[in-house]
Amino acid sequence: MMGAARLPAEFSDLERFVHDWCLDGEPQRYAKRLASTMDEIQEFYDAIMPRAEEAIRYLEKFPIDDLPDDALRLLKLLYSLIVISFPVEIWRQPQIPDTHLAQFELKIEPLP
Repeated sequence: MMGAARLPAEFSDLERFVHDWCLDGEPQRYAKRLASTMDEIQEFYDAIMPRAEEAIRYLEKFPIDDLPDDALRLLKLLYSLIVISFPVEIWRQPQIPDTHLAQFELKIEPLP
């Protein structure tokens, strides 16, 4: 699949983030956040945040339980954006401040 588009053509500028940030579940997204530097998180945030509303409008064209593969990958990038938004906008660090080894566990994943 090398060279093949992994995102809808309108979002080809975000292709470089698919490998690292298009993750299947919240535990993987949270682990990626904790394993990333703030520079890596900030780079991803700066690229996708300005495109988030456009991406949502694009995804609304499809039934949530029947997304094409490229749209599903775009949705997973948005899910990763959600996981990294607090570190960028509030904490300025990947960890939740003053929590040491504490972590949270999501009991219900968003669909799909």
